[in-house]
Amino acid sequence: MFTGIIESVGEIAHLAKEGENLQIEIKSPLAQELKIDQSVSHNGVCLTVVGLKDSVYVVTAIKETLDKTNLKTLEKGSLVNLERAMKLGDRLDGHIVQGHVDGTAICKKVEDENGSWVFTFEYKNSGFSTVEKGSITVNGVSLTVVNSKKGEFSVAIIPYTFENTNFKEIKAGSEVNLEFDIIGKYVKNLMKPYL
Repeated sequence: MFTGIIESVGEIAHLAKEGENLQIEIKSPLAQELKIDQSVSHNGVCLTVVGLKDSVYVVTAIKETLDKTNLKTLEKGSLVNLERAMKLGDRLDGHIVQGHVDGTAICKKVEDENGSWVFTFEYKNSGFSTVEKGSITVNGVSLTVVNSKKGEFSVAIIPYTFENTNFKEIKAGSEVNLEFDIIGKYVKNLMKPYL
């Protein structure tokens, strides 16, 4: 389980296909604190550490993960948002994030608000939805929805988040990972028989 509060931004050091899987090497200051079999969120995707060497660690993304996320678009030098799994008893500064991406969205526009930015994303209607002032995870970042429509939402990004995540690289046309709020998903599922 994660909180959506990004600890570090890693850089893709190497990518290698292994059958249908993708082995990903990430250069990060976190590498020296990790151990084999630990869970780390990469742009919101929970992956297991399978190798370590100095300032680089290795994870494997299987075909299903590549099909459902933006990890298939990674290149050497790409930046990824990183968060280690939450420790029991820690503060939940973001919201409950599972690291299970529901799908992707495309950035429609980025508006400079003279001190912050508003990013608008469009996603295929997959049975999930956002609510204004509700939580959404974009590339692993816990955010508050500021505008919600069917298949579209906006989020406001403060300078700290812009500089300390890969939001600084997102522009119109960029693909991002989405994880919708787990509480909203449970409520929707529980209400199905009554709708």
